[in-house]
Amino acid sequence: MTPPRARTWGRRGQTPVIHVRGRSRRRTSVAALCCYKPGEKSRLIHRPRTHLLLKGARKSFSWKDYRDLLVRAHIQLDSPIVVVWDNLNTHLAAGLKRYEAEHDWLTTVRLPAYAPDLNPVEAVWSLVRRAMANTAFATRDDLDRTLRRELRRIQLRPHLIDGCLTATGLAINPPTPP
Repeated sequence: MTPPRARTWGRRGQTPVIHVRGRSRRRTSVAALCCYKPGEKSRLIHRPRTHLLLKGARKSFSWKDYRDLLVRAHIQLDSPIVVVWDNLNTHLAAGLKRYEAEHDWLTTVRLPAYAPDLNPVEAVWSLVRRAMANTAFATRDDLDRTLRRELRRIQLRPHLIDGCLTATGLAINPPTPP
């Protein structure tokens, strides 16, 4: 007996193309921090940003946007922060390095040149992509709304954020008292 054929809505041998109504002149970027503190619930702090796609306009986060995210995290967490940066060019910007050097509540650690497997935020993006896979969004607003909902879902589940750290194989070792 032969298995039943899968039915698709596209013509055989051709990749289906979905046309979206209207053309959006914007792009959404998201920056996120996984926050871990021994004895407390893990937290995800994120900041979505919409960029207008105008000639000469920035299409991603600037170092000032990352600085603002760090300040926001410092205020929310009310404690010093240790940030583990990957080597995104914006993380290496002179302005951000200067800001890091000027503030004693901020300590930075750099990951090796290419080590996404050591970055817990990469696991967050994997969870978001998995939740949004195989979805055709009718509008840019639908995409943005779903993205924010998925990030909020992860925020409300600290065990998922803990799992993102566990996936790296790294552990947080609190300093031992002298």
